Amino acid sequence: MKKIVGTIAVFIITYALFSAADYLFPVDQEWYHSLSKPEWTPSGSTIGVIWAILFVLISLSAAIVYAAFRFKGAKSYWFALLINYVINQAFSYFQFTQKNLLAASIDSLFVALTALALMIVAKKYSKVASYLLLPYVLWSVFATILSFTFYSMNL
Repeated sequence: MKKIVGTIAVFIITYALFSAADYLFPVDQEWYHSLSKPEWTPSGSTIGVIWAILFVLISLSAAIVYAAFRFKGAKSYWFALLINYVINQAFSYFQFTQKNLLAASIDSLFVALTALALMIVAKKYSKVASYLLLPYVLWSVFATILSFTFYSMNL
């Protein structure tokens, strides 16, 4: 029973932490809409849905690793997840609080790289947990390209 409660708690806490950027670094809609964007930019609501799904997958990956190894048995996974989390949150800070498109773009690249590293580390613990992170890696690469495009269009 303790294991199930702990696993559910890890899922919920991971999801809540990754979702925190919406509250910590709210989007200045007027500023965001004033930016020049490529025509292939997804709508804000589409981006929100995609991130919500990705946060579920990241949280499920964390819950699977926790259920099998707890925290001590998968230190490299938790370290990689923590690093990725901090860098992920930093994107919203740079983009929406600082309105620094170059810093956000560079940070986005680091989100993609650390997401890939997390996926690789996760495979050591669970193939399923690793594969659940593939959409996150792919979206992060897309988001990096989009972010650099925003930057170049708004110099």
